[in-house]
Order: sequence, then structure tokens, then C-alpha cells
Amino acid sequence: MELLHLETGLRALVFTGVRVSGLMVFSPFLGSLSTPMPVKAGLTLAVTGLLFRLHRAPALPEGLLACAGIVLAEFGVGLVLGLTLNFIFDAVEFAGQMVGMQMGFSLVNIIDPQTQVDTPVLSIFHQLITLLIFLQFNVHHWLLRGLGKSFAYLPAGSVAWLETGGPALLRGAAGIGMVGVQMAAPVLLATMVADITLGFLGKASPQLPVLFFGLSIKSVLSLLVMIAAVVFWPRTLERHFMEAVVAGERVLQLTR
Repeated sequence: MELLHLETGLRALVFTGVRVSGLMVFSPFLGSLSTPMPVKAGLTLAVTGLLFRLHRAPALPEGLLACAGIVLAEFGVGLVLGLTLNFIFDAVEFAGQMVGMQMGFSLVNIIDPQTQVDTPVLSIFHQLITLLIFLQFNVHHWLLRGLGKSFAYLPAGSVAWLETGGPALLRGAAGIGMVGVQMAAPVLLATMVADITLGFLGKASPQLPVLFFGLSIKSVLSLLVMIAAVVFWPRTLERHFMEAVVAGERVLQLTR
């Protein structure tokens, strides 16, 4: 009997750990490359130790492929919860790229500490501001609560997310461009007005060196507009974060 209980506890521990690992790998902040691996491993073990006793272990099917399918499905649960929030960060990075191109900063690249990739400087600025807002609103706590709740409506071993959750996740990824344009809209509108105004000035006075001072005017104007728009980012990003968490849980409920 003790051996049976030990086997059941180990199954619960393993499958819970796989689901938690999926979240730790793909979620913002927790899954960042700048987070040390020992910290990630410690958090994974701590969360797994808190959750595995609360949920029953699935019965193991016969065959190695069937067991591997359960493991991949459990890992996919954490992946879905993390990716839906990562879409917001991708949208913000996209907004930074558009703003940088309009401001003439598209050639100024540095190494992004989150991804270790050569990235435009304004994209990194957008990502860091978004990460601070992410932590200020404790969105990582929302993720962990959502992961705990997922065991209630989606027990281990009952996931079939590739059939139904995959298309829903792709539809969520399609919103990256729309959110990015919304975040960059104030600067894009300001630079468009500046381009039209400078075009009329150049047409009215051909001897005026519009190309000489036009880029400086656009840069200063864009910076002022971006500084004014940052005030509204917390409210906007909080709404997008809430929608992303709800969308992730909706995708998981479709996989039951």
C-alpha cells in the first residue's frame, strides 16, 4: 500500500512539475534569459511542491508514446499561459521598432538583456517599461494563480490542446500587430503630421533646407509625444494583461 501511495505521489509530482516548467520557460520575467537557471529551477521546485498534493495523478496509459504525449500536453498548458502574455511583450517590441523607424533611431541597436538579441534601442525601452508595469501590477502572481486553477478544470492527463487550443492560440498571436500599432499610434500620428507639414514647407519654399532639419524636428516631436503617451501605458497595459490571462485560460478550457 505504501508503495502504491509512493507511485501515485511521484506521478503527481512529475506531471505537476512538467506543467509548472512550461510556464517557467515561456512566461515573461520568470522565463527570461536574464533570470539565472538556479533561480528558475528553485522556483519550479517550490511551486511544484505546493501544487502536486492538491491534485490527483493521472493513470499512466500503456505505451511510451502515450506517456510522452501526456508529458507534452502538460508542458503545453504552461506554454499557453506564458505565450499569451508574451504576445503583449512582442507587440510592445513591435511598437518600439515602428517608433524607432519613424524617429530615425532604427540603426541604434544594443543587446536586449531579455532575449540576448541585437534589438533597436527604443524596442528595449518599450520592453523595460512594460516589464516594470508587469511587475508593478503583480501579473506574475496572476499567472501562478491561473496555473493553480488550471488543475481544477483541466486535470493532468486530460489535455488535448493541439486539436482545439492550437488554432485559438494562433488567433491570439494575430493580435500582436494590432496591439503594437495601438501602442505606437500617438508617435506615428505625430510624425505623419510632421512629414505632411514639412512637405508643404518644402513645396512652398524650395530653398528651405527641409531635409537638413526635418529629422531633428521629427525626433524631438516624437520624444515629446512618447513621454506624454507613457502616462497612459499602465492603464492600457493592465487591460491587455488581463485580457491575455483570460485568453490563456479560455484556450485551456477549450482543450478539455
